[in-house]
Amino acid sequence: MKELVGFVATSLVDHPDAIEINESVQDDLIVVELRVAKDDLGKIIGKQGRTARAIRGILTAAAGKLEKRARLEIIE
Repeated sequence: MKELVGFVATSLVDHPDAIEINESVQDDLIVVELRVAKDDLGKIIGKQGRTARAIRGILTAAAGKLEKRARLEIIE
């Protein structure tokens, strides 16, 4: 999951070297924490949160394939 979010986030931002991703697994829940440069935060969230929602959708689909749930937390 970490690699998937990293790939998508790196494709969207201007400062890919500032991306930090942490992943933790709790039972059947995978929590992915994404940190980006402050200037890139808007690119990750998108208009009305559409980009963030799309990333969460991809993450949920990938986790569903593993019969797990996933949550993406975008941290400033």
